[in-house]
Amino acid sequence: MPSTTPLKIGVAGVGVMGRNHARVAAGMREFDLTAVFDPDAPTAQGVAEVYGASAYTSAADFVASGLDAAIVATPNRFHAEVGVALLEAGVHVLVEKPIAATVADAQRMIDAAKSNNRVLMVGQVERFNPAVEAVKRAIAGEEVISIQITRVGPFPPRMGEVGVVIDLAVHDIDIIRHLTDSEIAEVQPQLARTRAEREDTALLQFRLENGVIAHITTNWVTPYKTRTLQVATRTKFVVADLMTRQVTEYFGQQPDGSYSTRGVMSWPNEPLKAELEAFARAITTGETPAVTGEDGLRNLEVALRCLGE
Repeated sequence: MPSTTPLKIGVAGVGVMGRNHARVAAGMREFDLTAVFDPDAPTAQGVAEVYGASAYTSAADFVASGLDAAIVATPNRFHAEVGVALLEAGVHVLVEKPIAATVADAQRMIDAAKSNNRVLMVGQVERFNPAVEAVKRAIAGEEVISIQITRVGPFPPRMGEVGVVIDLAVHDIDIIRHLTDSEIAEVQPQLARTRAEREDTALLQFRLENGVIAHITTNWVTPYKTRTLQVATRTKFVVADLMTRQVTEYFGQQPDGSYSTRGVMSWPNEPLKAELEAFARAITTGETPAVTGEDGLRNLEVALRCLGE
């Protein structure tokens, strides 16, 4: 039987995403948030005080703080360094997407998890969006023809060290792989840079091993946020708004071109909480994580191919 004792968990890196993780984990019965790491002392202390956790400004001290599990939400370039140290210390790790900055670093984390018999899960939070889950159910048993995803919006308030492919499209690469249960075989990227040091507009076309074609439109130049997913199958067309969680299925095309429509139930849960519940479940039951290190590596490989790296 799974243990009912809360897992001692820490959060490494408490920027926007790390703070979200801390907020959700602190409210879950599966976890006891005991440690917060950030190299900026006021930031670490501020977040730790909110949840009654210990604050650390040294990664080594955080790793040695006696954790059962940790969330790594540092900048991408530190994911492998912090993640491998935690795994080698016997700590289960949920690392934010992308799994690492390079494929080699991703493989280091996967190897460290295996050699230390620890859970390594990748934080692809859209996998837990109830609208994505509803689409997955709606197309079960269908022959998928194509997938179209649009993820656009204004420039982020603070520019990070990556462009839209790593920051945004990695979500959609994972969704495409998840919905098709197939790997991406061909990539045809078109990238543009207008205001950022890295690409801020990308049109990405894919062909999967099973023949499905897919397209991602993503940018930081649209004045409003849009997150939509469209899937065409032999017999239906499914449209989802990933922000409102509304999912509509079009089916039964008639000779005059008309369709029948129906709404698809999308359960109102918080994706980040569902993700952390899946992480806890993998730790306590030994089941395979919902998003494995290998998933994270494949998503990163595709993104880097789009960037020509």
